[in-house]
Amino acid sequence: MSDSRLHRATRAELAGLAVEVAPLLLGGELRTIVAGSEVRMRLTEVEAYHGHGTGPMADPGSHARMGRTARNATMWGEPGHLYVYLSHGIHSCVNVVCGPEGQAGGVLMRAGSVQAGVDAVALRRGASLPLTAVALRDLARGPGRFGQAVGLRHPLHDGIDAVTGLEFEGARAELWLPDEPVSDIMTGPRVGVAGIAGTEAFPWRFWIAGDPTVSPFRWGRGAQAESLHTTGVGSMMPSRGR
Repeated sequence: MSDSRLHRATRAELAGLAVEVAPLLLGGELRTIVAGSEVRMRLTEVEAYHGHGTGPMADPGSHARMGRTARNATMWGEPGHLYVYLSHGIHSCVNVVCGPEGQAGGVLMRAGSVQAGVDAVALRRGASLPLTAVALRDLARGPGRFGQAVGLRHPLHDGIDAVTGLEFEGARAELWLPDEPVSDIMTGPRVGVAGIAGTEAFPWRFWIAGDPTVSPFRWGRGAQAESLHTTGVGSMMPSRGR
């Protein structure tokens, strides 16, 4: 997608509930400059998360489900900042904060395709050049790989502002959105999330249909059993997004 079909994200565009904002990010780009290397990543898969008291139903899969803590404080701040957290003590994962300040919400950037800066991404990911088609597909396939690819690290870059693009701890980040929403969006359960939060009760994962960089679905701990218990359906079919 060319620059002429993208625009810089505004706080107003990110001020809605995360589940409403999430599909609007698809086809947009996260652009970063870290250690002098620029990377442009087209967003192909995202997941929405709501904090305590946000939206019409509680989200048991959210880091902010119990309220504000030192870890999730960025989620409660101004929309457009990036909540960068550590997963499994290893992977830095990147979310864009949504909703008005004081109301927690975020959209996890789960996967993307590299539009610029492939060499920098390959170096960060430890991939050998020249890249095979599979290696290129997998550079940012999954939230841990995505975070590594764009170069944002926890805790150093937690809170960086992707609306203003101002330098923060030696890095810059900009979120660009498509002028027209992507037409072919799929929605379904979140990947690897435990319990009911990882079932069709929360179809809060959105992805571009047919894009090879989208990560494969896997059940979180107890989620499949919860799905069977509540619906009697053991495998879940994705549906078209809005």
